[in-house]
Amino acid sequence: MTTATEGPLLLTQRRIWIIFGALIAGMLLSSLDQTIVSTAMPTIVGQLGGVEHQVWLTTAYLLATTIVMPVYGKFGDVLGRRRLFLVAIALFTIASVGCAFAGDFTQLILFRAVQGLGGGGLMILSQAIIADIVPASERGKYLGPLGAVFGLSAVGGPLLGGFFVDHLTWQWAFYINIPIGIAAFAIAWFTLKLPSKRATQPIDILGVVFLSAFTTCLIFFTDFGGSADHGWGALSTWMFGAGMLVAAIAFVMVEARAKDPIIPLSLFKNRTFVNATLIGLTLGLGMFSAIGFVPTFLQMSSGTSAAASGLLMVPMIVGLIGTSVISGIAITRTGRYKMFPVIGTLLTAAAMIAMTTLTADTPIWLICVFLFVFGAGLGFIMQVVVLVAQNSVNPSMVGTATSTNNYFREVGASLGVAVFGAMFTNRLTENLTSVFVGAGASAGDADNATSTLDPQTLAQLPDAVRDGVVTAYADALAPVFWYLVPFIGIAFVLSLFLKQIPLSDVAGLVARGEAVGGEEAEALEAAQRAGAPAPTAAASADESGHHEDATVK
Repeated sequence: MTTATEGPLLLTQRRIWIIFGALIAGMLLSSLDQTIVSTAMPTIVGQLGGVEHQVWLTTAYLLATTIVMPVYGKFGDVLGRRRLFLVAIALFTIASVGCAFAGDFTQLILFRAVQGLGGGGLMILSQAIIADIVPASERGKYLGPLGAVFGLSAVGGPLLGGFFVDHLTWQWAFYINIPIGIAAFAIAWFTLKLPSKRATQPIDILGVVFLSAFTTCLIFFTDFGGSADHGWGALSTWMFGAGMLVAAIAFVMVEARAKDPIIPLSLFKNRTFVNATLIGLTLGLGMFSAIGFVPTFLQMSSGTSAAASGLLMVPMIVGLIGTSVISGIAITRTGRYKMFPVIGTLLTAAAMIAMTTLTADTPIWLICVFLFVFGAGLGFIMQVVVLVAQNSVNPSMVGTATSTNNYFREVGASLGVAVFGAMFTNRLTENLTSVFVGAGASAGDADNATSTLDPQTLAQLPDAVRDGVVTAYADALAPVFWYLVPFIGIAFVLSLFLKQIPLSDVAGLVARGEAVGGEEAEALEAAQRAGAPAPTAAASADESGHHEDATVK
């Protein structure tokens, strides 16, 4: 439990939109960077000599993001979310400076991990703060603007990344975060006025340690197992596997005894929460693997420039924004959400199957159609499962529920990128080595050419070698999509069993007695402006709501 150290907040509509503006600034910062890097990745790894390790440029960010998600979620519930949000922005911005000035690939991966420490907070705290200030029954109409910001950055990011690579340097993909980060910090500092709290129970440090150890061992286990240097028969791979098992057992034992656990085990008695979380996990396995490597495919296999490959991602974002807005409005009007994940998983699976047919000869317009359907499917699922998870628990645990749901989705994403990225990289390295050796290069020269290959170098190669490289990329990536389809199928089955429960009509802060909302808040603010005495306590709120609650209060 926590105790508020400030008076109740008046959640007028004006204040809600002001806070919402601060959240949009933070989300723009984190989402823009991920998409910029996706189109700049081939050039970055080529110039820094890290083609064989390029999967870590994405995995390092996802690993760090995944580790800190439960921390931000729980600490937000215990200590308040304002200061944590500011810390997340600062971390992300400072790490962007480090990425821009990285002297080698190892340094870049290190600073990408630090970016993940900030990015995880921006993602979780934005979603949790929305649940704090807007009732679940009205939250759908806020998904549209959030989806539009994500869409804006997802469209603008690849275009900017492509422009920087083609006309400036890849470092500008990180320079651009610095002014955006400073602006986001300033906006949040002056507008994000939320109640502060103090913890009355010991912080679950051991839970954080063992959960972090489990996540780290899990990612290294899958990465080592899928790599050519180690493989599933290597002792180092199974040492991480053993560490993962030990950390999991230790975490469960610690959480069962902790007074205020980082992830309460009682959450997993809540079937609606578990179902929504499993949908997110299986979706993460397929979604991030596809999004992370499609721009690389477009640049190297289809021979398009970085800027053109970014532009080709626009149809996916148009589909995502459209269905996010449609589903958000429909949920607000009807209070029903179950049909949207069902439709979304079907669309995503159809797009994934279509992507298995991609070759260097696939028409650009057809690739755009595939991406549009893929984005439309994601738009029907991503925000909906978070809303369902939040609505299924007591308002005092909304941050923990949000972070736990996102944690398992990111675990899926990290697994997907590590396993399927390793499969892609191994196939690609073998294919490229064969191409260069077949062209007359020695084994050593072929390895060097493979590790430093980027789109600019590709354009300078003889036609026969260039065609071989294009085919190597196509043959390496397209078949990987087949391995992703079963996970989308599991998400579809899970969505069929997702329980429809009524959406709460009380905002989290109001339910916890930390704020006054609705007409009462508007009236009290009007009275304050007229010079009447300020309220001394918040009106009590009905915490029973419509929660299928199996949590510790």
